Amino acid sequence: MKKAFFIIISIFFFTVIPSQAALYKGQKVYSKVCMKCHTNGEAFVSNKKQKEWNSLMKNKGKKLAELHLISEDFKKEKQYQKYKKYFEGNEFKKKSKHLKQFLVEYAKDSGNVPACN
Repeated sequence: MKKAFFIIISIFFFTVIPSQAALYKGQKVYSKVCMKCHTNGEAFVSNKKQKEWNSLMKNKGKKLAELHLISEDFKKEKQYQKYKKYFEGNEFKKKSKHLKQFLVEYAKDSGNVPACN
């Protein structure tokens, strides 16, 4: 019985825990990638409610990526091709769960304020 319990706990720790989003990783993604265009982090993140950020970040951020890719302002950016590749690639999809955690945590209706530098 103890062996079965140990196996179940081990499977839990090796599968569930690593797949959880990390707020600090989301903030790092935002600071590194998003703040290049969305300079005022606090104002930008808090311009949407939690429900809106959740909707934009469904399916590994697909809607958020699409909004960027169709945006005329985005197309005018100097590094458009670089960011286009980023939003269409695996790196954005991989990090989207962390970014979602960050955006939802500091949404307009969350009562929290991000510390973006």
